[in-house]
Amino acid sequence: MSKPLVLYTFPTPNGVKVSAFLEELKTVYPSIQYDVESINISKNTQKEPWFIKLNPNGRIPVLVDRSRNNFPVFETGAILLYLQQHYDKENKFGWDPKVDPEEYSQTLQWIFFANSGVGPMQGQLNHFMKAAPVDIPYAKQRYYDETKRLYGVLEIRLSQDRDWLVGPGGGVFSIADINAISWVRVHVYGGIESLDEWPNVKKWVEAAHARPGFSAGLDVGRS
Repeated sequence: MSKPLVLYTFPTPNGVKVSAFLEELKTVYPSIQYDVESINISKNTQKEPWFIKLNPNGRIPVLVDRSRNNFPVFETGAILLYLQQHYDKENKFGWDPKVDPEEYSQTLQWIFFANSGVGPMQGQLNHFMKAAPVDIPYAKQRYYDETKRLYGVLEIRLSQDRDWLVGPGGGVFSIADINAISWVRVHVYGGIESLDEWPNVKKWVEAAHARPGFSAGLDVGRS
């Protein structure tokens, strides 16, 4: 029997964002279930016509909500916000924009920061370090320095007596954290060997990994 949600994914940093959140949701709402369709990105399955109909950009992940007339959602930030809005009924991982407008705005700010900064810059770093057909030292250094600068921005935020990016007091684990940690956790792949330079970021990543839900989502979609 088909489950209400289906996730087309592979455990890249972007793929992990959604699977980790779905697994976190399941820890609070056991009735939330989803099917997984592994997308072999090494074979460009995400460029096939059937997938392009779901996401014209040809990238994973894509979420399809069967309970809403097979409504497709692409772009990781949009998927996280969609799931939080429709499936996190108690707002355990986010905030109602009418009830808590400041926290909701801060969530958007950190999601946009990660999706416009951390993800693209670290993605380019990974490419030039591991996949580029020619060695371009300038590109390597540029994206290495910029990724480290962005880690420094996260360090500033987390050094303000915070455990998590958003929420009162020390913060609350939320989609803002999941969205950014999915990239930072694979820093070694881009040549950043340690997070020791950013002790609060290091503690933040370790705390997420210690969560059963987050950890359960790390390999979802691996064929």
